Amino acid sequence: MNPMRRLITVMVLFMQFEGRRRTSHIPNLTPLIDIVFLLLVFFMLTSHFVKDEVINIDLPEAESSDPLDEPKQIEVIINEDSELSIDGEIVTEEDLVIILVEKLKNQDEKVVRIRGDKHVDLEVAISAFDAARKAGAVGVDIVTTQETSSTKQPNLDIKQ
Repeated sequence: MNPMRRLITVMVLFMQFEGRRRTSHIPNLTPLIDIVFLLLVFFMLTSHFVKDEVINIDLPEAESSDPLDEPKQIEVIINEDSELSIDGEIVTEEDLVIILVEKLKNQDEKVVRIRGDKHVDLEVAISAFDAARKAGAVGVDIVTTQETSSTKQPNLDIKQ
């Protein structure tokens, strides 16, 4: 066989294989993109229906405070109307001990945090401390906010 003819035969065979590669099947991604888009729209629409409920309290400020390191502790909130609440539910002073006993059973560290508005009567805060101690808490933390440098004013009035 002539070398030129052999080369032409090889080229013809190569071209046939090349042609087969070009006609390979590519999956249609349009339905997949449509489904992903619909899921995205669904989750975006449903995320707006989640409503967070908050209790507005004005925390007192402290010059020396440590940041909270354990967010899973029990927290009693006292708002400016002197209402006590745990986990967003308003409770009475009488029910506070019962609820704290139930919640402290499941806790490894039996510490209760009290977060109160700075305008709360001292009597209500003391009753929350007493309820925590009666429920079996080994420690009671008072939650404050850190004083900002703009509101901090040094005491320059020195009397002799």
